[in-house]
Amino acid sequence: MTRLIPAFLASLLVVASALPSPAAAQAASQPLDRIAAIVDEDVILQSELDRAVANVRAQYNGRENQLPPADVLQRQVLERLVLVKLQVSRAEGSGIKVSDDELNRAIASIAQQNGTTVDGLRQKLAADGLTYGDFRRSVREEITVQRLRQSFAQSRISVSEGEVDAAMAQQNNGSSTQYHLAHILVGLPEGATAEQIATGQQKIDGVKSLIDKGELDFSAAAVRYSDSPNALEGGDLGWRAADEIPNAFAQLIKDMQPGQVVGPLRGPSGFQLLKLVEVRSGSGNAAPQMATEYHARHILVRVNENQSDAAAKAKIDTLRARIEGGADFQAVAKESSEDANSRGQGGDLGWFPADAFGPDFGRQVTSLNDGGLSQPFRTEAGWHVVQLVGRRETDVGNENQRAQVRETIGRRKLEDEYNRFLQEMRGEAYVSFRTGDRADDNASAQPTPAAPTPAPAPGN
Repeated sequence: MTRLIPAFLASLLVVASALPSPAAAQAASQPLDRIAAIVDEDVILQSELDRAVANVRAQYNGRENQLPPADVLQRQVLERLVLVKLQVSRAEGSGIKVSDDELNRAIASIAQQNGTTVDGLRQKLAADGLTYGDFRRSVREEITVQRLRQSFAQSRISVSEGEVDAAMAQQNNGSSTQYHLAHILVGLPEGATAEQIATGQQKIDGVKSLIDKGELDFSAAAVRYSDSPNALEGGDLGWRAADEIPNAFAQLIKDMQPGQVVGPLRGPSGFQLLKLVEVRSGSGNAAPQMATEYHARHILVRVNENQSDAAAKAKIDTLRARIEGGADFQAVAKESSEDANSRGQGGDLGWFPADAFGPDFGRQVTSLNDGGLSQPFRTEAGWHVVQLVGRRETDVGNENQRAQVRETIGRRKLEDEYNRFLQEMRGEAYVSFRTGDRADDNASAQPTPAAPTPAPAPGN
């Protein structure tokens, strides 16, 4: 069975792609459980932590030398669980809810993607030592966190047309080179003191020394020392186009060779080491993408609590008959259409692709000749008549390219801003650890692992 849920949650759950040891599964099923951490008004149980740690170890099967010592791994995993709890709490406080129906549909989709039924998924989870109730809760949390990110993006992330123009000019003047990157972050709080900055500098210098001397490879160092949310993935940032890379780093990366590590670099979130893993190139000039666009007008009569379907149908029949009898379409639309967005323009919808207003509307438009008038037809909005003004073939490649560039810039901005948001949220939270080397130590402050020294090798 393939991975059951998205990557972030998959690292926290015991699923078929990363099974825990039988001892971990047995420990998780014990009726008595203790608290691993208190997060504001919520708790993380030791069984949750044990399952998450076992899953990470299973994902590194055959690469165990890349993992840090057990206490450091537990600390990293527990920090990730803390961030999940904080995000879920913030989402619920913002009114973000996931209904049981939505959750059921998501789980059915997960089961289908893995070639089984919900009952089959339930049985597989039970065989792997995870209760169906725990799985439902984890999926609900994942969906909740995704919606919090979406809400954050809508409220805080914007991309100007000037940014899109600049990125497209860069693409069109060269190749659409992509860069596979990884990073290690030593985070600094907002308004960091001179002492905190010095400690962070000492830590990042120590990590860089370990990598330079070959005592740790970059991925293992990220797992052990990075404060980034992707630390357990070895700091992997995946493939990035130039417009997805912060401007401060973009020029630097262009001059790097694959395998090279640069830094420390001071950024908004703290100190970073950056590794260029691979480079790949493609043509910067996209081939024309021709598509048919339609120019049409419409009249809408809505169906609602004040107007039955039969009454709306009778009204649209009358309006169409007037137009057939010689009345001007635009004049009738201005007088009688119930579409507030187009009524003032005589029902004019401008140029649009066939599927812009749904498949039913599109089928009517594409079946007409220029100047033709449709029969009344029903959509979710109500009853319509449409008049086709004209059609044209247009190159939508530039428009699609702009949309893709806008999306990549927005994704890069979201990642930067959301990581800062997580740091702020973590710094403001009350967190009390009840297990590991930080138990009952400075509960409300975000922990900063000690600066490494060049001496120890992995696992020592």
